Amino acid sequence: MRIRLNGKDVSLPDGLTVRDLVRHYDLDGEPVAIERNGQIVDREAFDTEVIQEGDVVEMVRFVGGG
Repeated sequence: MRIRLNGKDVSLPDGLTVRDLVRHYDLDGEPVAIERNGQIVDREAFDTEVIQEGDVVEMVRFVGGG
């Protein structure tokens, strides 16, 4: 399937959940925020929310620093 991720068109396997997407980019366990089609995805829904063809997804990883 094709989605728009952080402003870029990407191809991914069909049927991915938000959790699968986070794992695909090796960010599982990292502090991330996901917005799908303009709506923030609750962390509790990462395992059940399925990414669909044409979705627009923003994935933000938080990093600490000083």
